[in-house]
Amino acid sequence: MLYNSTQNAKEVVSAAQAIAQGISKDGGLFVPQEFPKYDENTFKALLKTDYKGRAKKVFSDFLSDFTEEEISDCVEKAYTAQKFGGENPAPISYCNLDGTTLNILELWHGPTCAFKDMALQILPHLLTKSLKKKYDGKTAVILVATSGDTGKAALEGFKDVDHTKIVVFYPVDGVSPMQKHQMNTQEGENVRVCAIKGNFDDAQTGVKKIFTTPSVAEKLAENNMLFSSANSINWGRLLPQIVYYISAYCDLVNDGKIELGDKINVVVPTGNFGNILASYYASLMGLPINKFICASNSNNVLTDFIKTGVYDKNRNFYTTISPSMDILVSSNLERLLYKLSGDNDEVTRGWMNALKSEGKYEVSDDVKAVINEKFYGGFCDDKNTETTIHEMFEQDKYLCDTHTAVAINVYKQYVEETGDKTPSVIASTASPYKFSKAVLEAVEPNATLPETEFDMVDELHKVSGAEVPAPLANLKNKTARFSDVTEVNDMENYVLGALGID
Repeated sequence: MLYNSTQNAKEVVSAAQAIAQGISKDGGLFVPQEFPKYDENTFKALLKTDYKGRAKKVFSDFLSDFTEEEISDCVEKAYTAQKFGGENPAPISYCNLDGTTLNILELWHGPTCAFKDMALQILPHLLTKSLKKKYDGKTAVILVATSGDTGKAALEGFKDVDHTKIVVFYPVDGVSPMQKHQMNTQEGENVRVCAIKGNFDDAQTGVKKIFTTPSVAEKLAENNMLFSSANSINWGRLLPQIVYYISAYCDLVNDGKIELGDKINVVVPTGNFGNILASYYASLMGLPINKFICASNSNNVLTDFIKTGVYDKNRNFYTTISPSMDILVSSNLERLLYKLSGDNDEVTRGWMNALKSEGKYEVSDDVKAVINEKFYGGFCDDKNTETTIHEMFEQDKYLCDTHTAVAINVYKQYVEETGDKTPSVIASTASPYKFSKAVLEAVEPNATLPETEFDMVDELHKVSGAEVPAPLANLKNKTARFSDVTEVNDMENYVLGALGID
């Protein structure tokens, strides 16, 4: 299978090239030229296998320049019971809220306790194999902009991986204390972490600019290096996310919650759009999805876009208790627009250029009609997020994090508005202990909060009885290695300095 750039359809690359390169030279994102089609017989076969087996099937259909042995090696190394706490790295919890069954897909059982692990535990294996195929002997420099979870998951995935170096940027006041401590205590000789004086969009724009600056690429080439990405702009990051929607559907069938062929809804808390885009791609392959429910926090640029067809980032930026969604530029939306415009690179490029120059664009009526038919957008502010966490715990003793609560709240809005009772999979994207202060305040609104983050973790455990994931519990005694802070306009110099390049 071959891949095109969303902004230049003439750029055609293999899967290995797309993964190794991360982003197209023109700044576009790589997308598959076609999608494999899964019929009833395909799903019957997938029902009989486990998560690893389902992953191997999906990967083999998209990574045609990888051998069966190479794919098997990547999957077996990534999704171990040791890393994910069990044979199924993405189990479903069945909960009840106000008499409605919630099928909560828990994507946070990996080493960093966030959904990014599902992709970032396998991406380093895919990348190193891609580098051997296309750039033998070169070192990949992984640049990451993070709103909290991607950074730690990427650091953990790439630490001490041969022929890789990784530099992570995060907004200095835009991640939770736990997320910050996770990143700043990261082990590994090939890792660097730096805060920026700005928000996530500033970090993301800065990284993309470094990626597409020819003089920087030349300096790397002189030192036998090349840029790659661990953000969901990299196809090797997005592809693994398709797997867990297909696997969740199989689990629902096997658990007797639905019949094979029944449609489901998918509910995803998202800022960058990658996680919900993966479910849309799964539907193009044949996964029967009725509605894609896109949940935002107060930074509700996606909600407005889905309702109006106008994407406008010219608005107030809010720092919320669901910081991984504090995003106004949803980079993966570009992939959806490319698909909905009939793989039209010229039209897609025009919208992206308008976003850069004016901060907004409006899609065509045809695209609006498809979005209106397939997607629902809603948002949830901090107060309602806290209320939802409280209700979930009070009614079903289920402890969820702030981002998952946003998704549950928006799902409630959707059901009330539409009356649609289609069984729905709700993506749960992080452990509640990554946001212990906000979750504790929600569960016990009148309680006196402990002073430190780890005391809050202990208190939340005492109140809820929910197990503290070992990777978070073990952080308590770790000392920070990194404390760098830089201006947005100095990110390029920081990267070159971190790499030892003048």
